[in-house]
Amino acid sequence: MILYNVTVNVEQDIAVEWLKWMREEHIPKVLETGYFIENKVFRLLNETENDGQTYSVQYFAQNLHDLEMYLNNHAPALIAAHNDRYKYKHVAFRTVMEFVG
Repeated sequence: MILYNVTVNVEQDIAVEWLKWMREEHIPKVLETGYFIENKVFRLLNETENDGQTYSVQYFAQNLHDLEMYLNNHAPALIAAHNDRYKYKHVAFRTVMEFVG
């Protein structure tokens, strides 16, 4: 199993609206691509040096091939839509992990 993790820090003034949009619009579109079998969203509890809210949006794929298909065929447009909507209000980085036990 492969975990595609998107860590996003959003400014405090948009955090509630951002989370609602993610749950109702963005995440469903990602899942509709058919490349992920599950998703989870976590909020970081120990914020120390910033004024925003940090979330880990996790997408689980069966294998690396499925993730690569998503990244090549769907991710650019979905990332662009997110960036256009929340320009200058967020910072994001992405990591890929493999389940080992």
